[in-house]
Amino acid sequence: MRAISIRIILPSVVTLCAFMAGVTAIRFALAGKWELAVASIALAGVFDGLDGTVARLLKSTSKFGAELDSLSDVVSFGVAPAVVLYLWTLESLDRLGWAVALIYATAMALRLARFNARMEDEEEPRKRLGYLTGVPAPMGAGLLLMPMMIDLATAGSLVRDLPFFVAAYAVAIALLIVSTIPTLSLKVFRVYRSAFVPVMLVIGMVIAGLFVRTWAVMVGIGVFYIASLPFSVFAYKRRSATKGGRRP
Repeated sequence: MRAISIRIILPSVVTLCAFMAGVTAIRFALAGKWELAVASIALAGVFDGLDGTVARLLKSTSKFGAELDSLSDVVSFGVAPAVVLYLWTLESLDRLGWAVALIYATAMALRLARFNARMEDEEEPRKRLGYLTGVPAPMGAGLLLMPMMIDLATAGSLVRDLPFFVAAYAVAIALLIVSTIPTLSLKVFRVYRSAFVPVMLVIGMVIAGLFVRTWAVMVGIGVFYIASLPFSVFAYKRRSATKGGRRP
């Protein structure tokens, strides 16, 4: 049997950490530990961001790792957030609440299936210009759980007592996930040397805020992301026109 270098295995280990964090969120939700449930999904997002970076740094990308990453994303950012939100408030809507949870989980599965199908298509216009198609999986999970974060930030249950609003909001997020709107990718951003220090200062302030008022800052990030979607569409159309890209 041919030996496999540990550097080939390491990215998949990080992906498994994301998968386990997502599944653990369901356990915390069943126990009513909502803060830990949301934190577990946030941790899964951190691991999900690291596995690809580790794979590129170690030059150990593989087909197996890509498939494992997609399966992990379905569970961590599709099934787990849907179950957590259902147990938190959608359960009070009985069958309607479960239907909403199914809609979100299905939307995430469809998004990831579409992503896998286009993974090797470098000529896909959005990918070629450095944009994503629809809201990415970790951000989608974060946006879905924003009602929970609002209540955690305010130490109240205002949003939890509005299950119909949460259901409508969850369906809207599901539609954003499977939509074809171009969304910003980190590849698009460029920082001028003159702005490097101010940008680092802002990033430092956000990180400090996460330590002091975690949920409030995360809600702020989610609101900022939603507000940026129209600008993302406008920027893509403008960039597509100047670069000669095909319109969607």
